[in-house]
Amino acid sequence: MADAKERFQNKTILITGAAGFIGANLAKRLLQGGPTVRVVGLDNVNDYYDVRIKEARLAELARYENFVFVRGNLADKALVTGLFEQYRPQIVVNLAAQAGVRYSILNPDAYVESNLIGFYNILEACRHSCDDGAAGVEHLVYASSSSVYGSNTKVPYSTDDKVDNPVSLYAATKKSDELMAHAYAKLYNIPCTGLRFFTVYGPAGRPDMAYFGFTDKLRAGKTIQIFNYGHCQRDFTYIDDIVEGVVRVMQKPPEKKNGPDGLPVPPYKLYNIGNNQPENLLDFVTILQEELVRAGVLPADYDFEAHKELVPMQPGDVPVTYADTAPLERDFGFKPSTPLRTGLRRFAEWYKQFYLADTSCQ
Repeated sequence: MADAKERFQNKTILITGAAGFIGANLAKRLLQGGPTVRVVGLDNVNDYYDVRIKEARLAELARYENFVFVRGNLADKALVTGLFEQYRPQIVVNLAAQAGVRYSILNPDAYVESNLIGFYNILEACRHSCDDGAAGVEHLVYASSSSVYGSNTKVPYSTDDKVDNPVSLYAATKKSDELMAHAYAKLYNIPCTGLRFFTVYGPAGRPDMAYFGFTDKLRAGKTIQIFNYGHCQRDFTYIDDIVEGVVRVMQKPPEKKNGPDGLPVPPYKLYNIGNNQPENLLDFVTILQEELVRAGVLPADYDFEAHKELVPMQPGDVPVTYADTAPLERDFGFKPSTPLRTGLRRFAEWYKQFYLADTSCQ
C-alpha cells in the first residue's frame, strides 16, 4: 500500500463532522501530509456537548492553510450539493452523526435528521459528482458503529454476523446507513466502505462517553453509576488507532468489477475497528482513577469507594462489545494496539491541561 502522504497528494478530501472527535483528529493527520492535500471540513458545531472542545479542535485545524471549514447542517441538501459542486472532493469521509445511545431515547428527531437524511444527502451528492463528466468521488468512507450488533450474543462480533436486532434508535440509524450505502454502491457503482467503530476514547474526546463523564463527576465529588453492576465489557479503542485505521482504509477503495450478469458487483466493504480486547468496566474505572490521581486531576487521598454505585443495565445498552478485527488486519496490515492505561493516561493529562490549567486539586 502506498505511503499515505503520497497517496493523498493533490487530493481534496471532504470530512463531515470535522469538529467532532474522530473528524478533527483525522483532518489533522491528513493535513500533516503536506500543502497539496486539501481538507474541507463540514460541521454544524451543535451543543450536544461542550462546544469549547469543538472550537478548540477547529482552532488547531485553522492553523493549516490547506484546511477549509464550512459551518452547516448535513441535513441541508442544498448546502451539501453546493459543497460538492464547489470543491469536487475525490474522497469523502462521513463522520457527522448524532451520537449516543441513551440520547436517542430522549431526542429521536436529531438522529433521523443527521444520521438518515444527512447521510442520504451525502450519498446523493456522491452519485451526482460525476454527472457533468468529472471523475467523481473515488471513495466514500463512512462511520457506522459497534452498536449495530445490538443483542447479538456471539463474540467477537464479525461483520459477517446478522445485525437485525438493534436495541436503540441510534443503532437502527447506523444499520440503515449501511443498507443505503450498499444500495448506492450497487446502483451507481460508488466505492463505499463502512467502519464499525468500537468505544473510541482519548484526549479531547466526547464528554458524553463514560470515561469523560466519570471524570467530571469524580472531580465534582459526585457518585458515578456503573451499569450492569460492573459486569459490562467494552472494546475501548484509542483515537490514534481509529485514525490510523481510517487512513489506511481511505487509500484502498473496494474494486469496481462486473458480475457474471454483466452488471456491477457492489464495490462495498465493511470493517470493524476495535481493540480486539474487551475490558471489564470495573477494571477500566480502576485504571481511570489511578491515572486521574497521577495527572493531578484528583487528590491522592480521593475516596473512590464512596463515589461508586453499581446499578442495573440501562435501556439500549449491551453487556459486551468485542471486535473481530481479522479482516482489517488481513486487508490493511493493521490492528489497533494501544493499551488502555496508555490511552487513559494521555486523556487524564489532556483533561488536566484543558480544564485545570489555572487551578490545582493538590
